[in-house]
Amino acid sequence: MSRLERVETGLGEECGVFGAYDIDGHDVASSVYYGLFALQHRGQESCGIAVTDTCGKRKVLFKKDLGLVNEVLDEESLTNLKGNLGVGHVRYSTAGGSRAENAQPLVINYVKGTLAIAHNGNLTNAVELRKELEYTGAIFQTTIDSEVIAYHIARERLKTGKAEDAVKNAMHKIKGAYALVVSSPRKMIGARDPFGLKPLCIGKRDNVYFLASESCAIAAVGGEVIRDVLPGEIVTFTKDGIQSDTTMALKPEKQARCIFEYIYFARMDSVIDGVNVYHSRIVAGKALAESYPVQADLVVGVPDSGLVAAKGYSEYSGIPYGMAFHKNSYVGRTFIKPKQSQRESSVKIKLSVIEEVVRGKRIVMVDDSIVRGTTCANIIKMLKKAGAKEVHVRISSPPFLFPCYFGTDVPSNEQLIAHSHTTEEIREMIGADSLGYMKVEKLKDMVGDLKYCDACFTGNYPMDVPGEDISHAFE
Repeated sequence: MSRLERVETGLGEECGVFGAYDIDGHDVASSVYYGLFALQHRGQESCGIAVTDTCGKRKVLFKKDLGLVNEVLDEESLTNLKGNLGVGHVRYSTAGGSRAENAQPLVINYVKGTLAIAHNGNLTNAVELRKELEYTGAIFQTTIDSEVIAYHIARERLKTGKAEDAVKNAMHKIKGAYALVVSSPRKMIGARDPFGLKPLCIGKRDNVYFLASESCAIAAVGGEVIRDVLPGEIVTFTKDGIQSDTTMALKPEKQARCIFEYIYFARMDSVIDGVNVYHSRIVAGKALAESYPVQADLVVGVPDSGLVAAKGYSEYSGIPYGMAFHKNSYVGRTFIKPKQSQRESSVKIKLSVIEEVVRGKRIVMVDDSIVRGTTCANIIKMLKKAGAKEVHVRISSPPFLFPCYFGTDVPSNEQLIAHSHTTEEIREMIGADSLGYMKVEKLKDMVGDLKYCDACFTGNYPMDVPGEDISHAFE
């Protein structure tokens, strides 16, 4: 997704990581490809696969570039990626710009061999760590914080006997949010930050082990989910099976999963840390209906993440649920809008209103968030132009008031419409007949007993954060 497009469409996705290790020695590139395809919603900017043969010369082969999975990886490139251990990545830039060299996995050659690393998340101390490395002679090829992680793992590997111990030592230095999939010459290693901010799960199909950002990707390759990687856990896969190290783990009450996985990021058919995403969004919709009842004829959701919450609103309120939008699934990764006057067209290209459904009706429109307000205003305008008598907006997240430092592209305070406007002012600005946001205290109903991070709504960060936006500090 280009920077221009991100300004228009609001929240950006996180990244998605996927790993596969076939103990029997068969090639895994096609499995990684389909796993990434299932994670495409987490990033449409760039993608890549790196593979190695644990039984042979252990040379790492890779293909990565800007573009969607099916744009970058074709049948020929998958055939050429020979190896039984593979790491894959889909990217949305939360740190570093839209450049081909920033595509992952990162492949680093060093004295102990070759590392391939895929990272989802954002480090809060990346700037200081990078400066330290530069002053000791490191030369950086990218502008992403993932390279800082890769350097630290490589350096620590020179002092340790095992690659997983190098990952552990690096985890003592890096701070922030991360889910990592690392391939060393003979091992696949997964690691999750101690707070559990970023998701990572383990799957298996016959003698193939998988690591994935979401369970839907494991299902896509015919695997079964074994469990989630625990916050702070390092899991190592070798020909002898799985080993676990949880010495970095925090107590459960200190953990902080990203609540936005359940509101927006994750695919509705995923299960993360034991919580069914579809169910959590149904609960969100019911909470909105309970908090903000209204007389209306139809409840509709904005595709995709607003659809299930709309169903929940309908179930609780008794107002019929309908499909008011057609989403164009074939809009490419770059839709450039060089002029302000052209921005409205981007919404019309992606969404169209089904006039027959909304004409003459009072509509409840459920969406996952309002960031800057532009997109929401354009959709309301489209609904009213199609004949909707009223449009009552319900948002399945609380108002964004604070930036995110952990990999979610929530912009600076000045760009957040809720930071400087009341709910009534926002309602008027977007042209809604009424507006209701999810109440902060209702978020816990979505995830049960899980401890979660809601800092973008409350300012209560689970760790110390920088005093400024670091998402593009290296550009």
